[in-house]
Amino acid sequence: MNSANLRKETLEKRDKLPELEQRNLSCSISDRVKSMTQFFSASVICIYVDFRSEVATRSLIDHIIYCGKKLVLPVTLIKTRDLLLVSITDPDRELAPGYCSIPEPIHEIREKQAVSPDTIDIIFLPGSVFDERGGRMGYGGGYYDRFVSAKAPQALRIGLAYELQVVQRAPLQQHDELLDYIVTEERIIKGRRN
Repeated sequence: MNSANLRKETLEKRDKLPELEQRNLSCSISDRVKSMTQFFSASVICIYVDFRSEVATRSLIDHIIYCGKKLVLPVTLIKTRDLLLVSITDPDRELAPGYCSIPEPIHEIREKQAVSPDTIDIIFLPGSVFDERGGRMGYGGGYYDRFVSAKAPQALRIGLAYELQVVQRAPLQQHDELLDYIVTEERIIKGRRN
């Protein structure tokens, strides 16, 4: 199956998950993440804010703040096809709908709370399809692939996915970056990035 069809089919399956099941599975995934020694020892964590049927990240966001770690969220910069990283401490007051209506840090704080990508310990990535090697297919824009490759190569890359999004081998493109780990409701997959 080609990548466009696989992405479409997988996202359709993900969208069909009942809301309660999405919440329960996301909760299990969050619990697995919190049990990882890498998460425990990280100081600066970049994480996406979930959108539509993605693995929900709000409980992880709240946990990162609760643990006293530096919480960093991405802002999608369409003109430069890049991500800007911004530190926040109050999601209820510092987020507003941005690119594709995805919640992002508000304009008023972006400049003064911008974070250098080379300080990131862990970056959590969303995606459409993941595979057993740590492969990740995004949504087609390449924002995260370019960002982790060029600006944050030191960051531990962790994909969050429902088990139904994981295939044995995804048809990755040359620019698709491998992950260090993929966390699902059933397991933690060790990727083959290094």
